[in-house]
Amino acid sequence: MQILDGKLVSEAIKAQLATQVAELKAAGKKPPHLAAILVGNNPASETYVASKVKSCAACGFDSTLLRFDAQISEKHLLDQINLLNENPEVDGILVQLPLPKHINEELVINTIHPSKDVDGFHPMNVGKMVSGLPAFIPATPYGIMLMLEHYNIPTKGKHAVVIGRSHIVGTPISILLSRNTNPGNCTVTLTHSQTQNLAEICRQADIIVAAIGKPDFVTADMVKEGAVIIDVGINRVEDASKKSGFRLKGDVNYEEVAPKASYITPVPGGVGPMTIAALLKNTYHAAIGLKGSMN
Repeated sequence: MQILDGKLVSEAIKAQLATQVAELKAAGKKPPHLAAILVGNNPASETYVASKVKSCAACGFDSTLLRFDAQISEKHLLDQINLLNENPEVDGILVQLPLPKHINEELVINTIHPSKDVDGFHPMNVGKMVSGLPAFIPATPYGIMLMLEHYNIPTKGKHAVVIGRSHIVGTPISILLSRNTNPGNCTVTLTHSQTQNLAEICRQADIIVAAIGKPDFVTADMVKEGAVIIDVGINRVEDASKKSGFRLKGDVNYEEVAPKASYITPVPGGVGPMTIAALLKNTYHAAIGLKGSMN
């Protein structure tokens, strides 16, 4: 069993980006600029955004963090996004989700210009991704593909089972794994909470991507020997021994499943860092005029 070290791979990607940004600056060009919007004071969102801003600095990117009160009106938020759309200095726009309930997330996503949609959620980017055209790919699925590529994990002809059908992870990773690319060329089964005989389907999988948002959902009896396990889950579970009062667990019961796996991602330290690395790659592509990436 080999651990898929997201921290290690993400640091390698960030080092490469730092070199590319240094070359841009040496040529008299501006560095990539990511603008992040944070609404309210959700602790998890605060942590994620702080990590993204820190990673921008490590790569030589410029970044702007716009903070708004949770009571901000939908119109005012959309106006702020449009100002960023029109600002030539800003290459990528990130709106940290979730948003307060009085704000329509779909409307917010659709307001971001597709050429600055480095989260890859705009319908135009989603449509291009489905069509196999260059597009900004949602950061978590993109990060998973980058990790599979880094570790040179065979995917051609393999059976991949994706657990969870969200538009952020499950659905896009199922599309990416099925494409005629490397990594890719999998036969993909997209499952979810209503799937019958889920354990039986999982036992047929060469690759399992668990993204259902339930701690320890995937157990050893659902996994065949030698499977590749990608755990996307980041679940907070109570733990009185921790100063924070909680600890992070994935969607996979790591202790049970790891001995049967050929490769497995830990939580934390697996997919999470890769998501940020992929976001930075999207922002770099936006800055140099590439309207997304094919890999």
